[in-house]
Amino acid sequence: MKKVMVAMSGGVDSSAALLMLKDKYELMGVTLSLYDNGDLACDMKGTCCSLSDVEDARAVAAKFGVPHYVFNFKDRFREQVIARFNQSYLEGETPNPCIDCNRYIKFDAMLERAMSLECDYIATGHYARVEYDSARGRWLLKKAISEEGDNNKDQSYVLYNLTQEQLSHILFPLGAMKKSEVRRLAEENGLVNADKPDSQDICFVPDGNYAAFITKSTGITPKHGDVVDRSGKVYGRHNGLINYTTGQRKGLGIAFGKPMYVIGKDIEKNTVIVGTNEELFTNTLTARELNWISISRLTQPIRCRAKTRYKQTEQPCTVYPLENGNVRVEFEQPQRAVTPGQRVVFYDGDIVVGGGVIN
Repeated sequence: MKKVMVAMSGGVDSSAALLMLKDKYELMGVTLSLYDNGDLACDMKGTCCSLSDVEDARAVAAKFGVPHYVFNFKDRFREQVIARFNQSYLEGETPNPCIDCNRYIKFDAMLERAMSLECDYIATGHYARVEYDSARGRWLLKKAISEEGDNNKDQSYVLYNLTQEQLSHILFPLGAMKKSEVRRLAEENGLVNADKPDSQDICFVPDGNYAAFITKSTGITPKHGDVVDRSGKVYGRHNGLINYTTGQRKGLGIAFGKPMYVIGKDIEKNTVIVGTNEELFTNTLTARELNWISISRLTQPIRCRAKTRYKQTEQPCTVYPLENGNVRVEFEQPQRAVTPGQRVVFYDGDIVVGGGVIN
């Protein structure tokens, strides 16, 4: 019987993943210890990776006779996720640390540990699918199956960085299930976390105060500067670039006389650039640090669909390769609030073609 390491966050999804696999594989449950109160700007109550989450994961594993372990990945998480998060904000971008956590922790460090313990696979509670396409000779990452009216939990967007080697050792047992089915399965099996709410996206900033976290974590105090429009007209002062992101309207603290939004930031001039809603739209972007899944590399323009935010519906576009390895994306319709530091992910139907970091 093949051996699977199941990543158990203490939530209902990862517990349901264990349930789906328990009669098919030899399992071991693992909870990752990623940070403690010293890494946070506030108390970690209500976040994932808390002591109660570890206890919930251990209880579920014990219920089915599955051994459970806690792996200390705090140093790696601090270096590969928190440090990248801080640096991205300090460089004027808006990062997605959940993608970095998947890339560097769950499907790199944890998979490496699983292989060293002679596991054949790792499994998580992500809503996505992995399939091998013999015609292409490639492993494919595909969107989770959803039905009309379903609150689509597809998480393929945050998994676009997976490599062929990683995909060959990953199981996503919930890829064909709805969230309601997962909770019902958990209730029917008497799991302690059947009704547990989903954890919030950025687990290490539970209060959502990114600026306070970055200041505490780096010791760098944000510098105040001017709020300007594209012509350079000064409207007022900002209290540090890390407090603002593209598309933001609230919290500017300035009476413009009409709705105004953050449309950009200039790091060199330390300015926040504001404009009208119309100025938030663009039909082009460039992206770097590309990872391709359904193809080995991009050698000619392709027509596909893309999304620039997790919850966005994919939009028709053409992707052009650039000589420096980056890509230029041209959308059929202008897109609102395309944000540097976020990710653009490309789809061909339900197949993830690849993705990269928006410049």
